[in-house]
Amino acid sequence: MSVHHDPDCLFCKIVEGAIPSTKVYEDELCYAFRDIAPQAPTHILVVPKEHIPSCAQVTDDNAALVGHIFTVIAKIAADEGLTNGYRVISNVGPDAGQTVPHLHFHILGGKRMPDQMV
Repeated sequence: MSVHHDPDCLFCKIVEGAIPSTKVYEDELCYAFRDIAPQAPTHILVVPKEHIPSCAQVTDDNAALVGHIFTVIAKIAADEGLTNGYRVISNVGPDAGQTVPHLHFHILGGKRMPDQMV
């Protein structure tokens, strides 16, 4: 299977192994790794191996990939022992705080989250 990568994308470089990361999960479609600046005791990023800039570029053609990522998120959360709950966040664009233009989902857990969004 051929996967589109952006040679300038930080997360594409992490998926390819050009930049080291602490891998939590990997399959043929996605890669999950620990955030280097965690905002909770458990803070894991899940990214598609295919370069998709953000949720704004989710289409009928790649929706199954995004659905698969959510099954992976549930598996990772269970494996991490997040039985009391967790938060899943995806920022879209600079106004939302997206700093890497590659679709990614933050899994945050291991503590009681504040009632307001992060």
